[in-house]
Amino acid sequence: MIYDNHNRPISYLRLAVTDRCNLRCFYCMPEEGIKYLPKHHLLTYEEMERIVAVLARLGIQKVRITGGEPFVRAGLMDFLHRLSRIDGVNELTLTTNGVLTAPHVADLAALGVQSVNLSLDTLDRDRFRQITRRDELPAVLKTLDALLQAGIQTKINAVVMDGQNTQDLIPLSELTRTMPVDVRFIEEMPFNGEGNHYPVLHWTHRRIIDEIRATYPDLKKLPDPPYSTSNNYQIPGHQGTIGVIAAFSRTFCGTCNRIRLTAQGTLKTCLYDNGILDIRALIRSGASDEDLTKAFLTAFAHRPANGFEAEQSRDAVTESMSTIGG
Repeated sequence: MIYDNHNRPISYLRLAVTDRCNLRCFYCMPEEGIKYLPKHHLLTYEEMERIVAVLARLGIQKVRITGGEPFVRAGLMDFLHRLSRIDGVNELTLTTNGVLTAPHVADLAALGVQSVNLSLDTLDRDRFRQITRRDELPAVLKTLDALLQAGIQTKINAVVMDGQNTQDLIPLSELTRTMPVDVRFIEEMPFNGEGNHYPVLHWTHRRIIDEIRATYPDLKKLPDPPYSTSNNYQIPGHQGTIGVIAAFSRTFCGTCNRIRLTAQGTLKTCLYDNGILDIRALIRSGASDEDLTKAFLTAFAHRPANGFEAEQSRDAVTESMSTIGG
């Protein structure tokens, strides 16, 4: 196990395999999209596999594949098979918007993918189209059904946005009545690719819970697992659970065990930092595995204490969550 300079273990890698996405969610990117990187600027699957192997030897045990949207990159399933064979990787998970995912669910289950995070901000088709600028809700719901039928643990991630989808808090919560899903409401963050939409957070994690509790007054607080980013609850009699992630308030930084690697090979030891290490450049300049190991350990020894400290050391937030690895 490796520890950072604040004695937090680092055991979880979020690995973005692409910066491309087939939706245009307004809180993530402009309507015209972002300027995508040329293919040769992205890490190859072989480079990513090597990086994961190095990190696994250091103590990374869980790998979550993210994007953009992972399934827009060709060859993803073959890559997942290769990752699953790396010694030390005990948990392989995936975050997806669900548009292209349904045909692959059986293969994900056979591969041993333990859980999938499904982005779904609303159950209303018109609001879905307004938020994502695409009419793809039926495809996402098809993926949700396929995941549940396959027995894959499913977490629904919904970003809560003032004036956009707060009316969906209760309908999404109601899914937990008959479905064994974890519905997680996320505070809105400033990563929309424009640099001019830093949210005034009207819907904090506290307000979200207060709104849910107004409808479900017997909402019960659950124990939170180690390193959990969400505060977790359950409505008595419901199969699933509800979580609230204070991503903007940043209340969970003290137990953060995760790092991020963007699709272009930039290491982020905090979501809010500006990227602290160019792993792609190291690899393509001929760095050995020992060189990579030393670079990682140096980065982990200079990790910010929390997201506020990380943000203070950079210029304005201008990137899209799609380029970070959502």
